Amino acid sequence: MNLKRMIFVALGCICLGLGCIGIALPVLPTVPFFLATAFFFANSSQRLHDWFVGTKLYKKHLESYVQKRGMLMKTKLTILTSVTLIMGVGFFMMFRKAVYVPCVILGIVWVCHVIYFLFGVKTIREETCVDENECAAL
Repeated sequence: MNLKRMIFVALGCICLGLGCIGIALPVLPTVPFFLATAFFFANSSQRLHDWFVGTKLYKKHLESYVQKRGMLMKTKLTILTSVTLIMGVGFFMMFRKAVYVPCVILGIVWVCHVIYFLFGVKTIREETCVDENECAAL
């Protein structure tokens, strides 16, 4: 295995790990890390790429976004609600201690997050899903 392929495999594994952590921590984005994983695995090994594309993680979090470039409104609301709650707790704790600069930064990040999900990610209607598994994955 040449050096380029080894670097891509390593980066793919790191992105996969960060994406998996992002499932539990809404502050860490899942989709971009899984997209990077697919890219790195595709450039390192066809077998690794095929394995990742066949996993439940890919099908649940990425497949519909890759194929249709969008998410169900329910998925968007779930993501925005969890991110708002987590960031809200951090904002409240920092604001109580009069740490205002990080509060402003966190507020800007939150606003950018909301703008991206409301206007940057296409909303897919449920009836456009081909089968029940695809809709559940969205």
